[in-house]
Amino acid sequence: MSGYVVGLTGGIACGKTNLSNALRAHGVRVIDADEISRSLTARGGAALPAIRTAFGDGVFDGEALNRRALAGIVFSNEEERRKLNDILHPMILDAMRKQMAEADGPVVLDVPLLFEAGIDGWCDEIWCAYVTQKEQVKRVMHRDHVTAREALRRVRAQMPAREKARRADHVIRTDESKDHSASIVLSLWQQVVKGETHP
Repeated sequence: MSGYVVGLTGGIACGKTNLSNALRAHGVRVIDADEISRSLTARGGAALPAIRTAFGDGVFDGEALNRRALAGIVFSNEEERRKLNDILHPMILDAMRKQMAEADGPVVLDVPLLFEAGIDGWCDEIWCAYVTQKEQVKRVMHRDHVTAREALRRVRAQMPAREKARRADHVIRTDESKDHSASIVLSLWQQVVKGETHP
């Protein structure tokens, strides 16, 4: 691997994906942990046998993973969530390392669980997308079509967004327009490109 490494993180529904998409649209090399996770759990994905062994046929529709059924289990039980993470995280980290090794120049690691997985240690600096918990709950309800109680449970299943923001070098508030948030993250990227970062 060569070049500068930026970690991009944020709590659930904090607007991180919009920031990541803005960077990609400007030609930035983004290594996306969620994208890797989805490929591992897609039909025929490398993680499916271990998930079936750990959680049973009830989280599958034939050969396809029933993501809603699995979410219902892991978001309501910390031990079950840890079991899933123990399956996925090593596979995701291995794939990320391979992509980083192939990178030429600075990269962005888009990782929701950046701190939880210890990936912050890979980064030269860290950016965090942030909104209040109240706004997170509202967005999760709208996005996932769940109750306020379920949305809050999903928010609380992660490290608090406020704590992630506290640990980051730059905090990007995403409670204004998507274009506004995108302009902020692109400005930060220009500083990286120019070598003007000051973590």
